Amino acid sequence: MKKYRFLDHTADVKFQAFGATLEELFTNAALAMASLMCKEKISARSSVRVHVEGRDLENLLYNFLEEFLVLFDSRSFLLAKVETIAIDDRELRLDAEAVGDLAGNYEIYLGIKAVTYSDMVVREENNTWLAQVVLDV
Repeated sequence: MKKYRFLDHTADVKFQAFGATLEELFTNAALAMASLMCKEKISARSSVRVHVEGRDLENLLYNFLEEFLVLFDSRSFLLAKVETIAIDDRELRLDAEAVGDLAGNYEIYLGIKAVTYSDMVVREENNTWLAQVVLDV
């Protein structure tokens, strides 16, 4: 299964992520966003814990992706990999551990201003989870 793909968008960046589970879907969405920021392989030199909650699955994904933008801006953390992730889809809570490195060790390819709700979708189709996200760049 493809992890993610980028779609045409007039001004910003639009992608779709895929997963057999919600956890895989959210992980692949985070990796799609990270791949836009840096084209190099990121080392796993430090780890961070992420806890977010949401009103619905779209809001949960928004908050999860936004957390990585906050970590990038506040701690210069660049995501390499989501080590563990657990999603409670009834309570709409997510706990994850991610690894990465300081952004200063890499050339930043694209600055992402924000995650948006424009065209955002999180749904299951034919036993595959799909998310669509537009990033303000």
